[in-house]
Amino acid sequence: MRVVLQRVSQASVDVVNELGTIDPTFEPQQIGHGYMLLVGVSDTDGEAEIAWLAHKILCLRVFEDEQGRMNRSIQDVGGEILSISQFTLFADVRKGNRPSFVRAGAPEHADLMWIRFNEALRSGGVPVREGRFGAHMRVGLVNDGPVTIVIDTDVDMKRKA
Repeated sequence: MRVVLQRVSQASVDVVNELGTIDPTFEPQQIGHGYMLLVGVSDTDGEAEIAWLAHKILCLRVFEDEQGRMNRSIQDVGGEILSISQFTLFADVRKGNRPSFVRAGAPEHADLMWIRFNEALRSGGVPVREGRFGAHMRVGLVNDGPVTIVIDTDVDMKRKA
């Protein structure tokens, strides 16, 4: 799994329909202080990656303490999460000018893993709002810091500390 994590003061998502207008069947989602996550899933991702990644994100200390140091987790500060599924995180741009997405997970698998990942985050006591899997979405955010971190379970989970 790959995640682009951005610490935000606010973030929102809505879904655009085939006419290019806001989809009335999707209630726009928004959060205040917390994380906006872009989440990519590959076919090799499973429960181990979900558990490791959810724990890492819930415990990551990138919020400031009283001394202004990044020393608090999202749980410590009572933050929220906006989770957006994003298969393009697995784009391969090595050849030509058109990205290949063959390393992105099959839609059925990726959707299930994304849902389970969001449930794992919620089990840590953090409110999680979601976009819509496979939809054309408009995402807005105010990056706080800015703080942007890329986490890749194929690299980070398997690296020895």
